[in-house]
Amino acid sequence: MKTYNVAVLGATGAVGREMLKVLEERNFPVGELRLLASARSVGKKIAFRGEEIAVAEANENAFEGMDIVLGAATNELAKKLAPAIVKAGAVFVDNSSAFRMDPNVPLVVPEINPEDAMNHHGIVSNPNCSTIITLVAVNAINGLSPIKSMIASTYQAVSGAGIGGIYELEGQEKAIVEGGDIVSETFPYQIARNLIPQIGGFGDNLYTSEEMKMQNEGRKIMHLPELNVTCTCVRVPVMRSHSISVTVFTKDKLTVEAVREAVAAAKGCKLADAPEAKVYPMPLDTTDQDLVFVGRIREDLTAENGIALFCCGDQVRKGAATNAVQIAELFTK
Repeated sequence: MKTYNVAVLGATGAVGREMLKVLEERNFPVGELRLLASARSVGKKIAFRGEEIAVAEANENAFEGMDIVLGAATNELAKKLAPAIVKAGAVFVDNSSAFRMDPNVPLVVPEINPEDAMNHHGIVSNPNCSTIITLVAVNAINGLSPIKSMIASTYQAVSGAGIGGIYELEGQEKAIVEGGDIVSETFPYQIARNLIPQIGGFGDNLYTSEEMKMQNEGRKIMHLPELNVTCTCVRVPVMRSHSISVTVFTKDKLTVEAVREAVAAAKGCKLADAPEAKVYPMPLDTTDQDLVFVGRIREDLTAENGIALFCCGDQVRKGAATNAVQIAELFTK
């Protein structure tokens, strides 16, 4: 079997470590594995397939001989190192938002637009986590009738803000029980027993940067340049797995039964839609796996061609690490 030399940029972070876990689980044909991080992590060892691999420093000279680089680093580092990665002849699958809207960089969800990945010039972008989960859920609907617009509300887990978000929620929950001080550093307000209806900075149109990703990235991935999306992103006191309530408006009227059948047959989806038995998607059920659960499918009551649904997916895996590895797999086939 042909093998590929793989580097993980940002290997010590939550997404980087999850990438290693997914590479191992999916039996990716790794030849040499190079783990890259900041200077302070150099020498730290991480287990992969029964071996301990030392972390090396991420710099412009770190990519020689690599075939694929999986990026789990900041926008700034991705922009700084991308030229060196491309010059070394590797394909950079980047999880940051640095290149997502670059017209020369494919933005790919393998269940939706795998062919776009082949039009790369050395860089392929991984979409935003909530965008991935939502589009995997609604792509089957788009196959039945073109989607014209969507209204979405996201309920995003604290781990979407990194390990600091998890520690902050855990610390606040403990402080509430024990009567200690509530400390808020990762989030602008207390997140325990609270909701924060802001993720990202506000733009001139009063939508946040996170909210605009659903429309802008959705247009590019689904090849729907006129797609309009109204999105509200909310941080919720859930550890892991993002949830999205979305109403899809299509060109033609669709039946609930047709949508259920299409979702049940869709790649990357699991139909969890039996209201009478209290079966619907929930974060606890979708954590640490790769399928997007879709349920609560029903007709919208405000527009003739609207379908409402609720979906959940693990934003660390399918929303980040797994999607990146799936993109890499496209280049091994």
